[in-house]
Amino acid sequence: MSSVLTANSPIGAAPLKSRQPVKRAASWGGLASLGKYREIIIAVALFLLFDLGVLVLNFYTSFKIDQDTVAINLSGRQRYVSQRVARTLLELDAMRTAGLPYKPETLAELRNGTKIFQMSHVAFREGGTIPGGDGKPVYLEPVVSERGRELEDKVETLWRPYYELLQPLMRNDDFAPGQLAAALTYSQANNIKLLGVANDFVTETQQIGASRASVLRMVQTGGIILALLNFAFILFKFLRRLNTSDAAIEAANEENREILTSVREGLFLLTPEHQLGSQLSSSAHDLFGKTLAPGQDFFELLSTLVSEKALKDAQDYVELLFSPHVKEKLIQGINPLAEVELTVKNRLGQNTARYLSFYFNRVQDGGTVRHLLVTVQDITQKVELQARLTEERQRSQKELSMMLKAFETDPAMMRMFVERAEVSLLEVNDLLRSTSSATSETQVLKAVDGAYRRIHAIKGDAASMGLEILASLAHQFESELQKLKDSGAATGDALLALPLPLEDLLSKVAAFKKLSQNRSASPALPTQESVLQGLNASLAKLAGDVAVDCGKRVNATVRMGSALDMPADKMDLVREVAVQLVRNAVVHGVEAPLTRLACNKAAEGQVEVNLGRDEGGQWLLSVRDDGAGLDPVHVRRRLLELKWYTAEQLESFSDKQIASQIFKPGFSTAEATSQHAGRGVGLDLVQSNVQRLGARLLLSSNPGQHTEFKIYFAA
Repeated sequence: MSSVLTANSPIGAAPLKSRQPVKRAASWGGLASLGKYREIIIAVALFLLFDLGVLVLNFYTSFKIDQDTVAINLSGRQRYVSQRVARTLLELDAMRTAGLPYKPETLAELRNGTKIFQMSHVAFREGGTIPGGDGKPVYLEPVVSERGRELEDKVETLWRPYYELLQPLMRNDDFAPGQLAAALTYSQANNIKLLGVANDFVTETQQIGASRASVLRMVQTGGIILALLNFAFILFKFLRRLNTSDAAIEAANEENREILTSVREGLFLLTPEHQLGSQLSSSAHDLFGKTLAPGQDFFELLSTLVSEKALKDAQDYVELLFSPHVKEKLIQGINPLAEVELTVKNRLGQNTARYLSFYFNRVQDGGTVRHLLVTVQDITQKVELQARLTEERQRSQKELSMMLKAFETDPAMMRMFVERAEVSLLEVNDLLRSTSSATSETQVLKAVDGAYRRIHAIKGDAASMGLEILASLAHQFESELQKLKDSGAATGDALLALPLPLEDLLSKVAAFKKLSQNRSASPALPTQESVLQGLNASLAKLAGDVAVDCGKRVNATVRMGSALDMPADKMDLVREVAVQLVRNAVVHGVEAPLTRLACNKAAEGQVEVNLGRDEGGQWLLSVRDDGAGLDPVHVRRRLLELKWYTAEQLESFSDKQIASQIFKPGFSTAEATSQHAGRGVGLDLVQSNVQRLGARLLLSSNPGQHTEFKIYFAA
């Protein structure tokens, strides 16, 4: 403190003198602190020196081994080339004997082999750059070992006369037969000798490479041993000092640890550098779903848990808290981390959503904000309760809205829908229960597919009548069935254990049944004509609703009023088929407005539904759209993604066979699952109903123009 006082005094010289001892003491303190770690510093320096030495030797020896590898490969090539030259001489002599002209490729092989052998031979003796095995130039050092030079001299003795006899054959194609005979005679007399010397030379180059590899292993082993000994020394010194420090810290923080272990909130201090303090409560680790470390950057920790905007707002808020001129109470209300949704891992390692609340309080020393005390609370139950209340409120509003729609719906249509839905749900319930004792996975999956079709039909009916809650519940039912199929645990017991929303669906259908009964104390049976008129309207409305959900525009023309004399059971099957084909046409057929405009089409797609009799008196149901059409290439790619067939199998399929795959259960070309597509059930239901009708289905499609389904069945 004396130096500070002196610095503020009016006397100029005294402060300079008083500061010097302070600085010198600080310097000696720094040297003394370094002295405590002198042994560790020296050991680390030696460790680095050992590593550097071993690294240099490794580089040098590895370089030499690479060169030896090149020499081994090229010496092996010499052995092969010598035999190739001898073989081509025999081939040329055979051509000469047969009176045939010499083949250009045989001459080229002879000349190329002679050239390569000569270049490699010179390089082994004197060093030089020659083509490698891959044709790229490589540098070959001259052989320096005594044995290698001796073998090269033998090669020179055998090769030199050979090479001179080959020269006439190298220069032109009209060499004399005697010149070929002379070269061939020498080759047959000395080829075995040349091959033997070449084999010995390969062995010599391999021994040189092996000796260098042995040296490299010795260097590495010695370096590793020295490094491990040095590391053990460093570790021993470090652990001894760490043990001393830990004992002191443990004694000083024992009381804080007891407090931090017992509190349920997450507690820790945040430094001005945004780092976690050295003391953290045990609950903080559980709240964050990971182990926190003192000194960890707080915002780096948050960056993996919150959105980028929430992170930026939190940074600005913390900066305000560290500004002493800003009043703490005034900014408490703008805390961006008062409610934060995180995705953390539970004790089973599964990702779970959690809601945390962060509160910040200043820790001040005079007018300086030294730290922020951060309190973290788990408010997940509170948020979930609020969400459930909101969900129930919205659900009640939707149910009220659906009831109002039910009042607006034709009573006859509503009564028929309720009857069909109730029968179908009871059939699904019986189907699933009857499969409880089945042991065959095939039987269980068959039952699931049957339930899938019934529920999908109910969803389509509900959607066509605007009953969104019923359609949504049916979609949830489908999701549970899909989970069972995807889980690989398709057993009867698994069906019983599923939380299927059958009861909820049945209760909703029962409510509509009661509502339809209350609207008329003695309800009259609906006429066939009124039913068909309602069906026309509901199909047109369904097309419009699906188009809106998919971001498309559709004009639906529905003409099914001519089926006044069709039996009710057949009409139910036809209606289900029409619902699924209309939904399929809008989702998969009609393109988005911008896509249609780019293809010189009107922005609004056209869907036509007709039911009538053909010239032969048969019933004909047709559903046509002017959309993108069925693309066999897209279907093949999707089948390959589903791994239903191999690429070779798909190549053997005709376009007609490929098109038939779209009716199989589970097949869909949709990019993602939605309430309208992605399950692969709609066309499966169509196929099932076509079979029940005893009908014949024809599919025609022109890519980029249209798709049309025609279903013929007897009257």
